[in-house]
Amino acid sequence: MKIKKEVTIYDLAKELNYSPSTISRALNNHKSISKKTIKLIKEAAKEMGYRPNNLAAGLRNNKSNTIGVLISRINRPFMASLISGIEETARKAGYNVLISQSNDMYENEVSNCNALYDSRITGLIVSLSMETVDMAHFQKFLDQGIPIVFVDRVPDNFNSYKVVIDNYTAGYSATKHLIDQGCTRIAHFAGAQHRNIYEERKKGYLDALRESGLPIRDELIIHFKTLSFEEGNKATKKLLKMPEPPDGIFSANDTAAVSAIMCAKKMGVKVPQELAVIGFNDDPIASIMQPSLSTVSHPASKMGAISAKRILNHSGQNYDADLTEITVLGTEIIVRDSSLKKAKILHSTKTS
Repeated sequence: MKIKKEVTIYDLAKELNYSPSTISRALNNHKSISKKTIKLIKEAAKEMGYRPNNLAAGLRNNKSNTIGVLISRINRPFMASLISGIEETARKAGYNVLISQSNDMYENEVSNCNALYDSRITGLIVSLSMETVDMAHFQKFLDQGIPIVFVDRVPDNFNSYKVVIDNYTAGYSATKHLIDQGCTRIAHFAGAQHRNIYEERKKGYLDALRESGLPIRDELIIHFKTLSFEEGNKATKKLLKMPEPPDGIFSANDTAAVSAIMCAKKMGVKVPQELAVIGFNDDPIASIMQPSLSTVSHPASKMGAISAKRILNHSGQNYDADLTEITVLGTEIIVRDSSLKKAKILHSTKTS
């Protein structure tokens, strides 16, 4: 099959008997070209199959109408919702979105960051990988006046826009919910503590225990590398084999929480009667699990939309690289069957 030649502005110029510069200005709605001529040229361009070369335009202007997005894992429901919020906001403003994932590895993040920089993006939205500690690979964006918005997993020591939730209050509230349900030995599935979100969720967990007069047991705090399903299954097996197993689990994400429920059921432990579980993110699987998973809502789409707006607000303007602005969004506890120990007891009492 013969590949059809790409139509250029020179082809349009030859066909319409205009100079290439006139064709270019007409396609970009330049005020020096009459509306009638613009319409004629655009109609001809459409008929001939002309496509604008946005990359070439970006190289000429040292920017493009493209927002770069660098996240950990595209297949996580939270990230999918985040991207949706970014893409919808960007599209309405006439911008494209270029997405890259690190798979939670620092080296991938650096490589992808360089590729996005070379693509002449107009701004960058980042949720850091689990491994990232050194932030040097982001400095070149600020040096060139390219705004960066860190969302969810954000750095502590790097000036930028940041969009986060109140992770401390969310962690406190999730743990307090289990305490109110009668749990006294509450385990915590904690993420990497150099990541702000997991550190704050753990602080909330610890303070809820302290304020309720419950002991803090180090053996009930499991630090995960990625909060994967496999890690959750392994940790739950270990916890439930203890002489005094936990009667509640607060997991820093839903993936590990779901695996905890499945593991407990396989081991003959009743959820929530013997083990109450609450997760974090409100992934789609939370509502279809049996029992359904109590969790903490995470306004991912809204976080994405706000992040994109921050970039768009600085498009074509001078960007203050020393500016730090943090947007903090609230969350709520979504109570489902997996944590309702008291409700199950009361229900049993009423029906017995």
